[in-house]
Amino acid sequence: MRLPLLLIFAGSLLLGGCGDQRILEQVGLIQTTSYDLLPNGELKIAVAIPRVEAESNQEREVLRTSAPTSKQARIQMSRQTSLQLVSGQLRVTLLGKSFVQAGIGDHLDTQTRDPAISPLMKIAVVNGDAEQLLNQRYSQHPRTDLYIERLLGKESDSHSIPKATLYEFVRDYYDDGIDPVAPMIRRAGENIVIDGIALFKDDRYVGRIPEKDAMIFACLHGGFKQGELGIRLRKKEKSTEAVVLTSLVSSRSIKVTGAGDKMKVAIDMHLNATVSEYIGGDLKLGKPRDLKKLEQKISAYMAAQAELLVKKLQQAGADSIGIGSYVRNHMGYPAWKKTNWGERYPRIEVHCKVKTRINNVGKMK
Repeated sequence: MRLPLLLIFAGSLLLGGCGDQRILEQVGLIQTTSYDLLPNGELKIAVAIPRVEAESNQEREVLRTSAPTSKQARIQMSRQTSLQLVSGQLRVTLLGKSFVQAGIGDHLDTQTRDPAISPLMKIAVVNGDAEQLLNQRYSQHPRTDLYIERLLGKESDSHSIPKATLYEFVRDYYDDGIDPVAPMIRRAGENIVIDGIALFKDDRYVGRIPEKDAMIFACLHGGFKQGELGIRLRKKEKSTEAVVLTSLVSSRSIKVTGAGDKMKVAIDMHLNATVSEYIGGDLKLGKPRDLKKLEQKISAYMAAQAELLVKKLQQAGADSIGIGSYVRNHMGYPAWKKTNWGERYPRIEVHCKVKTRINNVGKMK
């Protein structure tokens, strides 16, 4: 008697476990989504979904719609496809320039509340229309969404753009001592290219750092390992003195002194690198004295460029390197809460100092 009962019980468990199964071919795994703002104030939203059916001749499906909110757009897009849309595989969110200029606080709140969305999802700003960039087909890259994800991952690993996941962006957004940043991309013919770094003041886009200054920003933003940097030290009529640094390791410290209008900020950066190329100059890198001169030239160049970049950040009102967090620690939280940092930040005096050490010059130690 017990055996039949056990078999019935086991069978009921197996059948019950099948109740919420989702067949892969019936599920639309959203991997990339884009947001733009239309002139009428509605959101233009698109999602890219890989197609896994054997009979499908398309590698992806792009759905698009417009709606007042992202949740309403999701409902409308689900009516455009036979697949059941799920966000558990969402890897990249593209934010169009029109969208970020208007402020993205509500959107961030919606995404952080969704338990299906990973905090490791990448965020990127599109210099232009995000939906058009996502929907465009690139001959060498059949899966545009996968192309974008790999591009962002590769460039953040090399520190040419900051790592901007949902977690990091939201963390800096809610921290009153730093403003968030995100990589900016754009279409360039048959390719997608990095177009610099998008600057935010709170939740609103206020400017960009060009791609050529991205490594200087990386040095200001914090420490990193294994970067690359090309520097034009001096431009002459017929030639240019330039150096390329590889295996670049950077560290940074920020010190705040004084109080009130006499408060000053000192940013010290230490660079260790290998010289892989040096052209257009008269220095002989095999000589210790000339190598020291090159280190001094690099330090002077980097310090000057870093101060120019800090001034640009101050003019935009974007505290992207987190000076405010050091000022907050210096003055204490009660005094910080009484300070209008947004008004004070553009006027604070900031000086940058760089110390460079060249470990080797290729095969020459």
